[in-house]
Amino acid sequence: MRRAVHSAPRRIRVPKALGRAHLPELRELTDQRPSPDRASGGESAGREHLRTWTASRLHRYDELHDDLAADGTSRVSADLHFGCISALELVERLEGREGADAYLRQVCWRDFYHQVLAAFPRLGSDDYRPSGQRWRRSEADLAAWQAGCTGYPIVDAGMRQLQQEGWMHNRARMITASFLVKNLGLDWRHGAAHFMRWLVDGDVANNSGNWQWVAGTGNDTRPYRRLNPLRQAERFDADGDYVRRYVPELRPIEGGDVHRPWRLDPSTRRTIDYPEPVVDDPP
Repeated sequence: MRRAVHSAPRRIRVPKALGRAHLPELRELTDQRPSPDRASGGESAGREHLRTWTASRLHRYDELHDDLAADGTSRVSADLHFGCISALELVERLEGREGADAYLRQVCWRDFYHQVLAAFPRLGSDDYRPSGQRWRRSEADLAAWQAGCTGYPIVDAGMRQLQQEGWMHNRARMITASFLVKNLGLDWRHGAAHFMRWLVDGDVANNSGNWQWVAGTGNDTRPYRRLNPLRQAERFDADGDYVRRYVPELRPIEGGDVHRPWRLDPSTRRTIDYPEPVVDDPP
């Protein structure tokens, strides 16, 4: 039996010293460049966004949540992370509505990884289930992946969305993570650290838990699980709209051909300033 959602307190007593304290600006907290298109924060903005999304998109969540171009997810992960909205409140507000079951299952997975972290506090640094994997070392490949310059458009679109918005579509998170650990053979910890650098919603439990799931060292361990980036692109961005949104140099390429720019005729290929693939075309 779950507890009831608490109502807002009628009054909050703030210590006098805290009331006089200076609230720092973002530029005072970090000297690193923030994502230019990051979402607005705060409880009011989060609740308004959830309200409009629920009214227009919740009923199609199961259909659209993996569609990269449709951008059909709620995008409230940062609000959950910072406590602007609680997971319990999401359940109370949405349960019983059309499309809510599929959505709330994802909220349950979020809480599941927090339970895993509580039981295994080293989740962010140690393999949950060691696989004996020997990782490659390549600063060049890691840098190409971080910059969204791997030569694989679906991967690069996800990595550029991350830096541009401080957020990445969940399907793109799986694709980019799989590419790092399975195609490039690089340690999942490098990827987890880079995501934490940029993700506004980044927390140790979900970030590390999902990275270890992809790497084959976490829950539901399958060391040979691999997401082929080209097949993923064909399934979840068939017309290439997601890629064209975040990889502007490929916008002249129409349709699904955008996912394989190396197959364009040589004259067209020379007009596009886009890198060659860092690894061979997977089967």
